[in-house]
Amino acid sequence: MIKILFICHGNICRSPMAEFVLKDMVEKLKQSKQLKHPQQFPTSLPEFFIASAATSTEEIGNPVHHGTRDILRRYGIDTSGKHARQMTRTDYKEYDYLIGMDQWNIRNMLRIAGGDPERKICRLLDFTDHPRDIDDPWYTGDFETTYADVTEGCRKLLQHMAENQR
Repeated sequence: MIKILFICHGNICRSPMAEFVLKDMVEKLKQSKQLKHPQQFPTSLPEFFIASAATSTEEIGNPVHHGTRDILRRYGIDTSGKHARQMTRTDYKEYDYLIGMDQWNIRNMLRIAGGDPERKICRLLDFTDHPRDIDDPWYTGDFETTYADVTEGCRKLLQHMAENQR
């Protein structure tokens, strides 16, 4: 099983968006494999555990931001039941990938984890051809761009895992 934890500042915008986008992509991959369509993974599709968390305590217990909920709903993705939680040092041991949305998240993740000796911590868009931060729509109000960046990053993350399974 591959365990992925997406992390942003408050766990109400970007990281839950990535969590639910990747869950949706994985579910669609499973369905396409059942229908015998071309497979992205060379052998069998691994099992995934996908979650998200915050580096701060500001939003703990709060639901997903309405901007994230609204854009995901348009794509048929439900975020019901998700509430913000903070990343812990134990998460570093539990997850295979700890994926932040921007460089500030990475600094805070390294502080919380106490370092990154296993090289599990990276930004989501580090998997793309143009590594960069994902802007926080809490400040920009641009959930469309955030969705496009998250979707690009999740596709490339899946591609990276498929290539490394060979």
